Amino acid sequence: MPTFMIFKNTEIVDTIRGADPRKLSEAVKKLAAEADADGSSASGGFGESSGPRWLGAGLPRGYTDVTDQVDLRGLDLLNANDKFGTSRTLFRGSKPSALDSGKGKSESEEGKDWVETDTDEQLMLYIPFQSTLKVHTLHITSLPPKDGDEVPMRPKTIQVYTNRAHVLGFEEAEDLPATQAVTLRPQDWDEKTGTAKIELRFVKFQNVSSLVVFVVDGEGDGETVRVDRLRIIGESGEKMKLGKLEKIGDEPGE
Repeated sequence: MPTFMIFKNTEIVDTIRGADPRKLSEAVKKLAAEADADGSSASGGFGESSGPRWLGAGLPRGYTDVTDQVDLRGLDLLNANDKFGTSRTLFRGSKPSALDSGKGKSESEEGKDWVETDTDEQLMLYIPFQSTLKVHTLHITSLPPKDGDEVPMRPKTIQVYTNRAHVLGFEEAEDLPATQAVTLRPQDWDEKTGTAKIELRFVKFQNVSSLVVFVVDGEGDGETVRVDRLRIIGESGEKMKLGKLEKIGDEPGE
């Protein structure tokens, strides 16, 4: 007899035995309703009270934080260690808990509020948006502890791709030319907030419906990479129609 188990936050919340179309349909509708509730709040679906979102760096003149345009339901994250946070953790509006402790090890009430890579130092993040954006800058925050065993690294080489229909595989990304590649230096990280500003070639980041952020490697000799927060800075435009996200290629036939 087929058995369907429904998980939420790594815990089984429902079990359906047998191929019962009615029960399966009800379960899907319930999950969809919960996802809508998570993704449509005034704070951009972060499950937090309304208010200013924490920023680890200043805003460029004329641009705003448009992280609330991230479609949380469509996020995808590859090679993340499941003992730490999820893709949604990166877009929380709250200040990273590591800044409260000052040691880079702290945990929030909801657990470890950062992401670490799993089998190696590479990380692949797919970010769809609710509207088309003009993206000016990315703020990436990384707060590894200063000492301890197996200390994770900060990202060093980052490749960014625009308007992909889905997350890229690691081998696929290595074969595709990035819209922009960036190498972060140790001095690029703010000493107080652990945040680096990635200034994009603005002309290449117009009418953006999605981003893929590929962390290629880390700064140092560690085996894993840590990321605490990510912010999208730019301008928001026309709202996307749900289900209408399509790949936009540079060449005919792509």
